Amino acid sequence: MTKNRLEAFSDGVLAIIITIMVLELKIPHEASFEALLKLTPVFISYLLSFIYIGIYWGNHHHLLHLVHNVNSKIIWGNLSLLFFLSLIPFSTGWMGENHFSGIPVALYAVNLLLCSIGFYILQQCIMPQLVQQPKLLDALSKQKKKGILSLLAYLVAIPFAFYWPIISYLLFIGIAIVWVIPDKNIEQALKT
Repeated sequence: MTKNRLEAFSDGVLAIIITIMVLELKIPHEASFEALLKLTPVFISYLLSFIYIGIYWGNHHHLLHLVHNVNSKIIWGNLSLLFFLSLIPFSTGWMGENHFSGIPVALYAVNLLLCSIGFYILQQCIMPQLVQQPKLLDALSKQKKKGILSLLAYLVAIPFAFYWPIISYLLFIGIAIVWVIPDKNIEQALKT
């Protein structure tokens, strides 16, 4: 399989994930602002998940720039990430429909934790190709620090969800902000 085919498949899956999430935004049957306000939790959970999918898409794009040859490890590492990302519409919908109550927020945290692990697995599958490129390895190592911070935040968010779901939600927003800030390490390493 070529790298282009892997990227196209991944882009397609991510586009479908976003489409499924937006279809969960049910159109109100009455023409009032009150009807729209009732959708606020569903919309907020959709917005957060849309941002997360966008973050994964951008980082996946940067990560695949490093790939020279696609092998079975990379294919299966990529599939593990896509599998966990494909669960986001379910956990997003459940969290929004239940107004951010404990168990759905905890499941969302578990889902984000698994997505983070899936991305880590994909990174580990790609890193052997970079042995001769220490600048790229260094760039991935710097990104790994953000990944560890994310894993820890998701682990903390799980128990908090049962008692103070708002703290878990704030952790989700905080980690999204950390990842939304562009990481230029890989781009700079590719230029040199």
